[in-house]
Amino acid sequence: MPGLKLTSMIVCPRTMKGRDETVKPIITAKNLCKYYKMGEVTVEALKDVNLELYESELVVVLGPSGSGKSTLLNIIGGMDKATGGELYYGDTPLHRADSNQLTFYRRNDVGFVFQFYNLMPNLTAYENINLSVQIAKNPLSIDELLEKVELSDRRDHFPSQLSGGEQQRIALARALAKNPRLLLCDEPTGALDFNTSIQILTLLKDFCRTYEKTVVIITHNTAIAGIANRVVYLKDGRLDRIEENQNPLPPERVTW
Repeated sequence: MPGLKLTSMIVCPRTMKGRDETVKPIITAKNLCKYYKMGEVTVEALKDVNLELYESELVVVLGPSGSGKSTLLNIIGGMDKATGGELYYGDTPLHRADSNQLTFYRRNDVGFVFQFYNLMPNLTAYENINLSVQIAKNPLSIDELLEKVELSDRRDHFPSQLSGGEQQRIALARALAKNPRLLLCDEPTGALDFNTSIQILTLLKDFCRTYEKTVVIITHNTAIAGIANRVVYLKDGRLDRIEENQNPLPPERVTW
């Protein structure tokens, strides 16, 4: 990142209990606050949130609508800046970064997955993934990713020719193609049926394990918490608690 020193980070064990205290987090949030002005009213979207994220773990962030989940994800992903507090990527102070430095961070280190896919309608599945590859320093193979999401035979189809689940799998492949450290997912199963949701969760867990990515899923669906290494609970913009799963469930055992 221009003007900011990036440091390498040690891979953290997936089981958090007994973690070596010398292992550095990939993301550190200290007393994060986010306030919005709406006329004469100040809305406190986040209030003094403290959180650490480690390499190769899958974290689920739970909370009802308005709890601050999306706001937190946007700040961690460099799409928004906190009103107060500190945010570090390794030792890099993102809270001091300017817009160009945040663009560099998003381009190289963060992959985003959204509820409604956000694919380019005039591009094929392959071309949508290639958009991410073109801006990446060390991209993954598009053909390998299409095979991973089981859509090699749909590579030349446009989004309108794909089901919702297929579009989300292409969106996952696009997010992973640039080989980011962080994969941030905003309600990735929110627009999908149960069986398709399980497919997406299975892919996310597999990406976390196979590619050693830090995967963060925000959701209001409490059942999804079972697959996570840690579960972060937000309530009214505050960090309510963090729970650790000693034995995370495989997605196929999750039901709702």
